[in-house]
Amino acid sequence: MAKRPRVMVVCGFGLGSSMVLRMTLDDVLKEENLDVETFCADSFTATGENYDLVFTSEEMVHLFENSTKPKIVITNFLSKDEIREKGLDAVKALFGD
Repeated sequence: MAKRPRVMVVCGFGLGSSMVLRMTLDDVLKEENLDVETFCADSFTATGENYDLVFTSEEMVHLFENSTKPKIVITNFLSKDEIREKGLDAVKALFGD
């Protein structure tokens, strides 16, 4: 069985806004029938986490400038359309062929 992709959601404190983004992302993933593990992290612990892709804000993306893993910057954490437009292909790519 293939490894389940891990998608990290990061905001400044790992609380409110990242949870909102994670819930919206989870809704999109469910609608697309994608089995992905999502989790929230704060700016202090995020860089040490094990993840395959990160969804974050413009203010936090700099934390991952040295990472080769995909980074998706979302501006409207409630927008399923923005998540689909910017991040769905990257999530699907985690599954390979």
